[in-house]
Amino acid sequence: MTSSGGSPATTPIGSRAEAEGYVAMVCFKHGPPRLYGVELEWTVHHAEDPHRPLDAGHLRKALGVHAPPTLVRGSPQLPLGRGALVTVEPGGQVEISGPASDSIPQLIDDTAADAAELTSLLLDADLVPGDHGLDPFRTPRRILTVPRYAAMEHAFQRLGPHGPRMMCSTAGLQVCLDAGETDQTAQRWRALHDLGPALVALFANSRRRAGADTGWASARTEATFGTCAPFTEPPPLDGDPAAAWARTAMEAPVLCFRRGDSWDAPDGLTFGAWADGQLPGDRPTYDDLDYHLSTLFPPVRPRGYLEVRYLDAQSGDGWIAPTLLLTALMSDPAVIDRVLAAAEPAAGRWFPAAREGLEDKLVLQAARDVVDLGTEVLTRTGADHELTDAVATRLHRIVDDTQGRRAS
Repeated sequence: MTSSGGSPATTPIGSRAEAEGYVAMVCFKHGPPRLYGVELEWTVHHAEDPHRPLDAGHLRKALGVHAPPTLVRGSPQLPLGRGALVTVEPGGQVEISGPASDSIPQLIDDTAADAAELTSLLLDADLVPGDHGLDPFRTPRRILTVPRYAAMEHAFQRLGPHGPRMMCSTAGLQVCLDAGETDQTAQRWRALHDLGPALVALFANSRRRAGADTGWASARTEATFGTCAPFTEPPPLDGDPAAAWARTAMEAPVLCFRRGDSWDAPDGLTFGAWADGQLPGDRPTYDDLDYHLSTLFPPVRPRGYLEVRYLDAQSGDGWIAPTLLLTALMSDPAVIDRVLAAAEPAAGRWFPAAREGLEDKLVLQAARDVVDLGTEVLTRTGADHELTDAVATRLHRIVDDTQGRRAS
């Protein structure tokens, strides 16, 4: 996809069909499932008063040489001790993402070490990481001033209140898995989505927002789904995932039009229309398309690998349980067949799961069966027995406590 005098990134795209072919190729890369990744995100609060607004300068001082350029222009953004980079979201949420690993125990150890190092940096500045998937104390407030977030905020504000909440007040746990061989991808894609409602409910902890009870077990999910529907909601699962995702990417609105100082996009411009020549004299490039893909926020985002984005951030080391559970459930095609059966009662029940959590009868049934299956195969992760036993105990306790409340 190159032309004389231009690099692939700067080559103009000739049509929507050409853009769709590129998206299908780069977003679903095939091969044996081998690598795993995890990204941890937290809201950040003043230790003495979590209601107090966060100041960008205070966060700059806390992160020092680890700060990203979006927070400190020209920062070297040095990695933490085990290799994770620190990034900052628009409202000051901090995130760490380390290198992918072919060893889940090594991934857990490295991520835990880098999370501890980041927590120490924050504590030295009298800041603490939050414990929930949504800021329970403060209203959304953007502290990053880069053009990307200004344009996204402007676009989302036209759609309602959820976009600013998603950008500035939410924090998630992301688990990353390979797409698998060509003949496995559709099954893995469906399994990750069918598991979604049960896992959202199992790990929901974001009921409060800005001091008030939202009535949602995971108000973070409410905010993310409501940001730019239907593109932030679960997709249809019929047919080829790569082709379906490519169509979705074309139909999604352009949020960042990187021309000049302001990146506000023309109202109503979709990437497909842009690629087909809606703006005479301004064709998008493949770099524009790559950037556009980074502004799409579905519950599972294909990025060559599959990035599971639907889990609330967890308190302390609580991220280990969903990480081990999900990687165990996706460890083998034969296990995934059983996953589909276990998750089936709640498949597609994303909104009941986010609103009612495990109080929804079908979601609880699926969650119980998923936990039973997951704890049976936890040893496939390679984690030591002490850790898998602790995780199994925690998972069963979540389900049993809910069943106990329903029976009382």
